[in-house]
Amino acid sequence: LRELVSRLHQRGVQVFLVSGGFQSIVEHVALQLNIPTANVFANRLKFYFNGEYAGFDETQPTSESGGKGKVITHLKEQFHFKKVVMIGDGATDMEACPPGDCFIGFGGNVIRKQVKEKAKWYITHFDELLKELEE
Repeated sequence: LRELVSRLHQRGVQVFLVSGGFQSIVEHVALQLNIPTANVFANRLKFYFNGEYAGFDETQPTSESGGKGKVITHLKEQFHFKKVVMIGDGATDMEACPPGDCFIGFGGNVIRKQVKEKAKWYITHFDELLKELEE
């Protein structure tokens, strides 16, 4: 993944992480991949002043059904992207296309039957995408 993101950056492609996970964890991954934290869209945890857990920030688009698609729509409007490619291992990633223009199913961590069967392009290792970038 690190090599794929690096090659995309070399080509001037902006990379975003759109996740139903928690921002504090996803931002750590983003930093490891040299992705700006401004390019992370994930759920935020909320805490009371005394430090007790207060839930999650329900105003984040990724906290609701169809939220990843809302993020893609926002990115297309904000940056005027002509094409947005979504790579993911889950149904919510696949459901974000449209508004995303292409979905690549990923089964390198876990193979989800629904994603594998419905994705037009399904990979199990990022080397497959690196080879495509070489061509």
